[in-house]
Amino acid sequence: MDNENICNEPCPIVRSLALFGDTWSILILRDAHAGLTRFDQFRKSLGIAPTILTRRLAALTDEGLLEKRRYSEHPPREEYVLTAAGRDFLPVLFMIGEWGRQHRGGGKLVRFLDAEMGTEIKAVAVDEVTGARIGTRPIRTVMPDDSST
Repeated sequence: MDNENICNEPCPIVRSLALFGDTWSILILRDAHAGLTRFDQFRKSLGIAPTILTRRLAALTDEGLLEKRRYSEHPPREEYVLTAAGRDFLPVLFMIGEWGRQHRGGGKLVRFLDAEMGTEIKAVAVDEVTGARIGTRPIRTVMPDDSST
């Protein structure tokens, strides 16, 4: 499947994976949510090659998940901050983490706590309309040109 076909694909999962299907991009967003903003911070945290990091940051910026902001004029330096779309990715990160805890756990794992309550966060996906946990009820996929709803 080429890039043009992916962008025209009616499935939002396919369109999203075209951008997030890369481990580095997801880890950069994880670190951005943890407060990292600068190139060297990402490089040190991830142990990623500078060329790969440059490409991933550019892609996340081009796709509107991060934006560059100048923090130094001399020498010119920029940082990367989350946009609204980037902030909207946090629940996805938590769902990936919850899946990993359940199916790839073992040993000591990082815990995420609610900063105000001090309680551990346990992510669940809930359908806003029915209130049911996603995965507990049958689903049906409807293609855009399908007249049935």
